[in-house]
This record gives sequence, structure tokens and C-alpha cells, in this order.
Amino acid sequence: MRVNKKYSCLPAEEKGIHIINIRAIEDIGYDQHESTLLNSLSKNPDADCKYGLYFRDGKRKVDYILVYHYKKSSAGRTLARRPQQNDASVRSSRQDQPLPGKGVQLEMGDPEPHMDYHEDDKRFRREEYEGNLVEAGLELERDEDTKIHGIGFVKIHAPWNVLCREAEFLKLKMPTKKMYQINQTHGLLKKINSVIQKITEPIQPKVAEHKPQTVKRLSYPFSREKQHLFDLSDKDSFFDSKTRSTIVYEILKRTTCTKAKYSMGITSLLANGVYSAAYPLHDGDYEGENVEPNDRKLLCEEWASYGVFYKYQPIDLVRKYFGEKIGLYFAWLGVYTQMLIPASIVGIIVFLYGCATVDENIPSMEMCDQRNNITMCPLCDKTCSYWKMSSACATARASHLFDNPATVFFSVFMALWAATFMEHWKRKQMRLNYRWDLTGFEEEEEAVKDHPRAEYEAKVLEKSLRKEHKHKETDKEKLTWKDRFPAYLTNFVGIIFMVGLTFAIVFGVIIYRISTAAALAISSTPSGRSSVRVTVTATAVIINLVVIIILDEVYGCIARWLTQIEVPKTDKNFEERLIFKAFLLKFVNAYTPIFYVAFFKGRFVGRPGDYVYIFHSFRMEECAPGGCLMELCIQLSIIMLGKQLIQNNLFEIGIPKMKKFIRYLKLKRRRSLDHEEHMKKKQRYEVDYNLEPFAGLTPEYMEMIIQFGFVTLFVASFPLAPLFALLNNIIEIRLDAKKFVTELRRPVAVRAKDIGIWYNILRGIGKLAVIINAFVISFTSDFIPRLVYLYMYSENGTMHGFVNHTLSSFNVSDFQAGTAPNDPLDLGYEVQICRYKDYREPPWSENKYDISKDFWAVLAARLAFVIVFQNLVMFMSEFVDWIIPDIPKDISQQIHKEKVLMVEVFMREEQGKLQMLETWKDKDKRKGENCNNHSPRLSRSRSGSLSSCHSYPLDV
Repeated sequence: MRVNKKYSCLPAEEKGIHIINIRAIEDIGYDQHESTLLNSLSKNPDADCKYGLYFRDGKRKVDYILVYHYKKSSAGRTLARRPQQNDASVRSSRQDQPLPGKGVQLEMGDPEPHMDYHEDDKRFRREEYEGNLVEAGLELERDEDTKIHGIGFVKIHAPWNVLCREAEFLKLKMPTKKMYQINQTHGLLKKINSVIQKITEPIQPKVAEHKPQTVKRLSYPFSREKQHLFDLSDKDSFFDSKTRSTIVYEILKRTTCTKAKYSMGITSLLANGVYSAAYPLHDGDYEGENVEPNDRKLLCEEWASYGVFYKYQPIDLVRKYFGEKIGLYFAWLGVYTQMLIPASIVGIIVFLYGCATVDENIPSMEMCDQRNNITMCPLCDKTCSYWKMSSACATARASHLFDNPATVFFSVFMALWAATFMEHWKRKQMRLNYRWDLTGFEEEEEAVKDHPRAEYEAKVLEKSLRKEHKHKETDKEKLTWKDRFPAYLTNFVGIIFMVGLTFAIVFGVIIYRISTAAALAISSTPSGRSSVRVTVTATAVIINLVVIIILDEVYGCIARWLTQIEVPKTDKNFEERLIFKAFLLKFVNAYTPIFYVAFFKGRFVGRPGDYVYIFHSFRMEECAPGGCLMELCIQLSIIMLGKQLIQNNLFEIGIPKMKKFIRYLKLKRRRSLDHEEHMKKKQRYEVDYNLEPFAGLTPEYMEMIIQFGFVTLFVASFPLAPLFALLNNIIEIRLDAKKFVTELRRPVAVRAKDIGIWYNILRGIGKLAVIINAFVISFTSDFIPRLVYLYMYSENGTMHGFVNHTLSSFNVSDFQAGTAPNDPLDLGYEVQICRYKDYREPPWSENKYDISKDFWAVLAARLAFVIVFQNLVMFMSEFVDWIIPDIPKDISQQIHKEKVLMVEVFMREEQGKLQMLETWKDKDKRKGENCNNHSPRLSRSRSGSLSSCHSYPLDV
């Protein structure tokens, strides 16, 4: 594009900005106070344009909004370029004139304001960019006379010819005139479906798009040459608002504002502050008395309301308004929530089974029986004394609620549930792809997503400028691994440091648990000592929860920064790398404390007289006599519920409300004192500007993926996890819906046929859950030791004597110097032998305190269980995956039917063309014969008329 010569620029080396010649800039202002009376007497123009939804003419719809900041002089005038009559440049006449909209020019005698070169450079870039948009076929209108002072808006409209051109370029599938009947079920299935529809009618949303359809329009990629195939009866609604904004956004991305070597589209302009925001408009208001019906209002009533939590989601309307990518997220969230219902029911049954059999559990009864008089060894050195096993009765009984034979069944069930959920989602996804005309989408998806990011192109330009400075001839540059090596090294070191930080915090909490347990053992009363373990566990988990919530936010920012310095080429690569880093850091952050309790606590304690110490001062903590499963349950439940209540719900509700309130206070301070200006109704684009910008779906997916891990990874220790996840998700769906409809600017619709990398992460978690649950059942719970005792050591085939079998004996005279209790008579009698939980030889044995053969028998059984459980459940999961087809049979038939119908349509069209050509050939022959039958005495001067018999237009 040719730029006016009088806009001279400094060399790129000087500060890297363009300085506009001051002589070319005139001050243009608008005195609002002088026009107040005229505005009050004239018709309100805002009503004609539906308060910002249309241009000032009330006919052209606003498809996109660009927002920019501008500075006013002391007289309230804005900087704008004034058209010069003697401009000798060869620019388009459309660029020489200011954009239509509010604002008038000042007289020549008006004083010029002080110039800000940075602002001038931004203004010049905006003018050039907007001129290029006009050349691309878009229609623009500017509005700087708004209630938000210092903010200007550029309204963009895409006319019909531009929409057609871009729809063909993007290969958008649009509905044709051809309609066909969708295959319906017959016989018994039809009756069952009708019964189900009647039963579920009260929970169906009152939305036209949600009603079952019997006919469907055949869709085909739009082509301007084949417009006669498409249903163009209503051109205004042929391209809906979602499609129009997508088309405009694609033009904004590829339109450049300079003649540089790389594309400086809207993303670069936003990053450099030339524009402050860019967004499509919402359809209108969602609340109020005289609000016209629109999709946003309908979504608010039938979807984004807590009063309709029991209803299905209107997914088709969500897709129509927000696009396929957001529609797929909410569809996936709905399927996940539905699948949690059977998992919650089974989890409740397992928990109730534990409650019903707790009084029949022989091991817990033996632990609670005070007549057994089992004296346990001290839990810490010096300050702790001997204690009775019966004091841990409550913990033992509570452990049975989660550590019982039904837990194994529930672990197998949840592994199969995860496989079934993934298969069910794949089938649901295929149904949505068929309904939303996304079949065969891969090619166009890659074409759109391979567009380089602005940051990548800026790095490439910087690299090429460096090479040009060295006088080297170079081809088209690209970033190699050598260019990215510092970023890769930073990523590696940063992730290792963050993981190490998480481990260090968990280690600090371990020190807190050990020291606090010792302190409470000294100061507590005898009744308080029995609850020391629960108190220490609960407080430590709360500390872990607070740290996890804080580090989650920190790790999210660090993951984004680490991804940005890598400079990925495309948006797809950027998103996938960001997701991987964020998931890795947040997974380690959320699950490290749980892994410690499940697999490391109590494993490296040592034995009385030979304990393992940290820093030669703190003795490693032990598990309770009933095992660590109860502590694992407490840890898991508090972290899971705390994250859901505090992080997912309170943060999602509180933080947007707080940001909105802060923005309201800032705008209130900047508002004019003019009462009429204050009372004027805001334009649609002004209202949407005050909303929070859309930040992507990564945070929404991430919290659900972490929750999916809580539900599947350690479900053997907490069968109620699916129930709490279900209750959370019922609120989460409506909370996210309300946020998208009322709190966020309308996002640009993005086409997608699946949930992307998140599906692979879900599959990975499902596979990992099988392994972890096998180890939890085998090593954390007492399920395997009980089986070994029952079938190898029990004398009468019952569990009587199991507790005594798991305890080893220790002679108190073998304590190391300085580690024996200070008050050995705390129980009222002298203790000679104390017991501790382990499989070791007794002190009267030849190899006293050595590991006994019982330990090796139990270990062999545990490892055998892990191998059998893992392979059996994996095989069953793969069998479920194999037996359930990915594509439903009826959808496969409908897709095949669409292809056949499309071939028939084109065959008929070709046959029609051939018949038309044959008809024209016959007419041509007849006319030729008629011309040959004329008299030969015709003069040569009329020979031209003979040829005219054969020359007539053919319009195919």
C-alpha cells in the first residue's frame, strides 16, 4: 500500500517507532455542549441503530468492534488526521477521508495541541490499518463521542460480497436447499424413545434448537459459483452473528498495517497497544423490562440460571451463540456430570456397606476392646509415653468405612467407568460433529491454525534484520532449535525448580506434623492425646490446601511465561505447550501431599531403638495402627472439597465481581459532570467493553481435569469423591454459563471437532488410575494383610487374632540412650514389652528385630495383587473400548446418506447442464439450416448477418 510522502519516518534503529511529520496533523475536536439542544429536539439516533448493534444508518449490522485509547487536549479535542485537498499522494480516496461517525473538524485558526509522538505513531498505524480493512471490503464507522472518555470505537461491518468470498475461502459448510429425512427408530425402540421423551420433558430446556429434528438440510462448503444450491431466501440470517464475527476476525488477523516482512495483524496491534481491545458484540441485553428477544436472553433464562440446574443444557444454542469450541466444552462437561451419577450411587452404596458392617468388623472390635490391654510404644522420643491401643478405637472404626472388601470392587468399577466415560464421550462427540456439520473438518482446520503467531513473526523479523545488518544474503528465515535453546533451557530449569519447590513445601509440612505431634503429646490431657493424630492431620492438610491454591495461581502465570519465551509458531502449538506445562505443574502441586501419605508415610520409620531421623532431631512419623488409609481419606477430601469451594467457586464468583466493581469505580471517576451525558443510555459496544475479556478455556478444562484425577486416582480411599464432584459440577455448569453470558465479552467463535489435547490427558489419567488404585489397595490399606492372615495364619478361618499378628514386640530395655520416655509410669504400671506395627522377630528370638518371614509373605501377596489387578482391569478397560464403536451406527448411516445425496445433487446439476447444452445445439442446427435456406442472390454486404445467425449468448 502506498503511504503519503509527508508522513516521514525515522530509521528503525531510533527507538523502533515511526514519528509522523507534525505539519500533517491537524486538531479535530467536537464541542458536545453546543449540540445538546439540537440533540434533545431531534430524533434519538441511538434508537435507530438499536443502541450500537447497527451502524448509524440503522441497516448495516455491527460485526466486530475495535477499541483504542486517544488523548484529548485541554480544549477537549482529539487528534485526528485532517484531509488535505492538495494531497499529491496516490492513496485511495476512501483513506483520505475520515471514517464516518461522530466528530466534526475545527476551523483553521484553532490552536494545535501538544504532540505525543507515541500516540501519533499509534494513530498513524490505526489509520493505515483501517484503510487496508476498507480496501479488503469491510465497512467501518468511528465513534469517539461515548460515555467512556478517552476511548474510541471502530465499528466493522462485512457486506454480503465479503461474507461470500471469505466463506468460500474458509470452506464454511452452509445449509443448501436440499432437505432429507433423518432415519427414525421403529418398533419397540420407537416406543421406548417416546416414553423417555415424555418422562424427560420437564427437564428439557424450552429452546427450539433442542427439540428433536426429523429433517435436516444438506450442508456443503460455500461456493460463490454454486449459490443457487444454497438456501438464500433470507440473506440477512444466512450468515449468523457467530459466523460473521469469525469471518471478520480472519480478515483482521491477515490484514497488515505496514509493508514489513511479516504480517502485523490485529494480534500484533493489540500487543503493541495500538488497539486496546477487539471483540464481537453480544446480541443485546439479557435482563430488563423492554428487552427484545435474543439468543443471549434465551441462554440466560434457560441455561445460565441456577433455577434450571436440573435441566439439560441447550448445547445447540450454546454452539450457535459461542461457537463449536465452547459448545464442545460444555457438552463434555455435561456428559462428565451425567456419568458421575452412577459412580456417585455406587460410591454411596460402598460407603453405606462400610457403615453397616463396622460393628461386625473383628479387627476394629479387637482394637477397641480394652480387655486386650495392648501397650503401644511411644510415638516420639522422651516426651511421648506409652499408650493403649484402645485409645485409637475411633480411628480404627472410621478406617473400616473406607477400607473394606467393597473398596476393591469399587476400584474395579471406577476403572471400567473411566473407560466407559471416554467411549461415551467419543460417541457423543461424533453425534455433535454430524449435527454441527463438522464431518471432514481436518483439512480446513489445519489451514486456519497454521497461520503464524505475531510474536513468532516478530522474532523472525528481528533475526532477519540482524543478518541484514551483517550484510548477509539470507532466504526466508525461521526459528531453529538454536534460536530457542535458551528458552528450552529456561523451561527445563524453571520446571525442575517449581517441582523442587513443591517437594520442599511438602517436606516442610512433614516437619510441622512431626513437631506439632510431639508438642501436643506433651501438653495435651489424656483425652486430648487420643485426638492428636486427627488434629495434626487436619491442620497439616489445611496448610497444604492454602499452599496448593496459592501455587496454582503462581504456576499458571509461570507456565504462560515459559510458553511465551519459547515463541511457538502457531496458536495450536502455543495452546498445547501451555496446557502441558500448566497441567504438569498443577498436577504435581495438587497430588504431591496425597502421594506422600499414600505411599511414603510410615514406610521408612525404622523400629523402636533404631528409628530414622531427619536432621538428627525429628523422627519420621508413623501410620496409625489401622493404617494410613484414613489419613489419606482426610487429606483427599479436604483438598478436593477445599479446591472446589474456594478456588473453583468463590474465586470464579468473587474475582469477576470485584474486577467489575473496580472498573465501575474507575469509570465513575472519569465520567462527565453533564447530567444528560450521565443519563444517556450506553451503546452496546460500550457495555461490552466494560465486561471481562475472554481468557480461553484452559482454566475451565484444567479444574475439571484435576477433579477427574481426584475422582479416579485415589478413589479406593474415598468412595464419596464422585458424589462431591457431581454436586460441584451441577453448580459449576451454571456458574460457567452465567460467566460466559453475563460477565465476559463475547468470544470469537472457533471451529473445532474435538476437545483436543485434553482427551489424551484424560486417557492418561484413566490408565494411571488403574496402577495407583492397585498400589493403594495393596500397600496403603490392610486388605492384603487380612487376606494373607485369613488364608495362611488363621486357626479357625476368622479374623480373630489379626491385630496381634500385625504387631511386633519390643523390649523397653533396648531403647537407645536418651530416647526412652521421661515418664515410663504414665499408664500407672511399669512396661516391660511394648508393641509396634511391623513384621519383625520378637526380642526373645535369636535374630531379634529382624524382618520376619511373614513380611515377605505379605509383600509377595501385595506384588501379586498389583500385577493381577492391573492386568485384569486394563484388559477389561480395553475390552470395553473395543466392544463400544466410536461412531454410532445411525450416525454412520446418516453421514453415508449425506454423501450419496450430495453426489445425486451434483449429478442432477450436471445432467441439467448437458440437457441444456443439447437443447442449445439443436437450436443452433435449426438456425443454421434456416440461414442456409436463404436465397444465394444475397449480396456479400449481408454476409455479416449470416454470421449473426450463429452468434447468440450462451449463459450456462
